[in-house]
Amino acid sequence: MELLKVSAKSNPNMVAGAIAGILRENRSVELQAIGAGSVNQAVKAVAVARVFLTDDGINIAAVPCFTEVTVGEETRTAIRMEIVRI
Repeated sequence: MELLKVSAKSNPNMVAGAIAGILRENRSVELQAIGAGSVNQAVKAVAVARVFLTDDGINIAAVPCFTEVTVGEETRTAIRMEIVRI
């Protein structure tokens, strides 16, 4: 499964385009975000991707969970969202 890392500086429309492109070919994609700003951009991207995919008759759902990631020598808690076609 493909993993897209979203930062607070990510453009939601660009991330949405990536999500839509992947979901046109595959059943799912994962987003990973660390921090409130990143999670905000990721959620916006999922909402926009849903609009992009409507014309193709594709509906999606997001399944969020917590995960631990290592950044340098530090362990951080991230939000990981699996975006699936329904």
